[in-house]
Amino acid sequence: MDFISARHNMVESQIRPNRVTDTVLMEALAVLPREKFVPQAMQGVAYVDEAIDIGEGRYLMEAWVLARLLEAAEVQPNDVALLIGCGSGYEAAVMSYLAGTVVALETNKTLLKHANLTLSELSIDTVAIVEGDLANGYVCQAPYDVVLINGAVPEIPECLSNQLDEGGRMVAIVGNGAYGKGTLVTSHGDIVTSREIFDAGTPTLPGFEKKSFFSF
Repeated sequence: MDFISARHNMVESQIRPNRVTDTVLMEALAVLPREKFVPQAMQGVAYVDEAIDIGEGRYLMEAWVLARLLEAAEVQPNDVALLIGCGSGYEAAVMSYLAGTVVALETNKTLLKHANLTLSELSIDTVAIVEGDLANGYVCQAPYDVVLINGAVPEIPECLSNQLDEGGRMVAIVGNGAYGKGTLVTSHGDIVTSREIFDAGTPTLPGFEKKSFFSF
């Protein structure tokens, strides 16, 4: 398969039509080998316009959804960014083109190992993959200028909002997986606000399920 042409077609047919204009972001999507971040059996469909099953109950986010979220976050070259759910490392690799430092949190050891190997192979050295519970974030390196939640969540936990720096931005798909809203959360002093920015459905990120309460 001609992966170079596939990447070009992905940018031209999926990214540009969705009103993404950040040139650095589009360059990252155009050069990063997305096929290296999916299981070998899935490489032939690595550039289709849908989420890709990478195993362990996790998915590679649709490229246009990732692009819309990152553009909304207005990532700056000196930003410290936190990725909630490193997965296979693709989203962290894209973020490495935009931010100064990326802390990529992962709880699954198999995915963590694969992401480390792939990022090392691509000589991406501004991403630090750390292990921990996704819903709790990574407090010891907080605060962050940018937080990206890598998958749909029913709601954004307050503990993640609390890890934003002054003027920090967090982006996520808030919904049930089949239907959701691209959401931008901003922090200014003691005030945290959220704004829906586009419609999107992407698979849910395990570990953020709402707790059930029983009454008698």
